[in-house]
Amino acid sequence: MQAAITDTDPFDLPDWLGTHDVVWRADAGLRTGHLVRGRLTAEPAPDQVEESGWSLECDLLAVDEAYPAPVVDDETRSRVHQAWRHGQVVVGEIDSRLVLAVPGTRFDPDLILDALGRLARAVGARAERYAALLRLG
Repeated sequence: MQAAITDTDPFDLPDWLGTHDVVWRADAGLRTGHLVRGRLTAEPAPDQVEESGWSLECDLLAVDEAYPAPVVDDETRSRVHQAWRHGQVVVGEIDSRLVLAVPGTRFDPDLILDALGRLARAVGARAERYAALLRLG
């Protein structure tokens, strides 16, 4: 079954994605395939004592997987490749979860860091403020 990605405007995402240090944490190992579930988290500044840590479900989707069925339709796949070619990442939503759609069939650390860097730029943050916590397996 093909995933239907609903576009999300990066400016509609929580402000803390552009103002705080953010960590993307994988829920499972990178070898799980074309979809790696995870979450973006950040800790509030010390002067924001009334705030608790922030968290947002955020999955990574490699759109070129085609067996046993294509992950996305041809139009979406083309749009993801075009955005990537221009230094961007498609930010969307699938089943109420934020998703970063990227070209490819599987994930490696370099691709994940590249996708997160592009998300950082999309929300007005510096890539250096983003980190990834990966799981083996």
